[in-house]
Amino acid sequence: MLRASAIAFEYQIDTGAIADPSIDLGVPGSTALIGFVDAVMGVSGDPEAARRTVIDELGPEALVDAASVFGNFEMMNRVAEATGIPVAGAALERESITVESLGLHRFLKRS
Repeated sequence: MLRASAIAFEYQIDTGAIADPSIDLGVPGSTALIGFVDAVMGVSGDPEAARRTVIDELGPEALVDAASVFGNFEMMNRVAEATGIPVAGAALERESITVESLGLHRFLKRS
């Protein structure tokens, strides 16, 4: 979805920013949005401060959008995990550069 949005809005994104905060993602407000997600996930930061940062930098509508997207992804991941839906091989091949650059291969189940 990030890739499709980047194409639609003509952003040059660097997905390495998802794992490394020193890298600019290339999306306006991305630092505030990543901070919001990290705080809500309990990775780092204060959720209230992160919420306020999103509102201050991007506006209250952006906070609602960010929280909605976050909630939807969280729901999709929980449903997939709970039902044991495997990740399709074609998806892994298509996303291999992203998987490797973010070190996500460590989460793949080997059979």
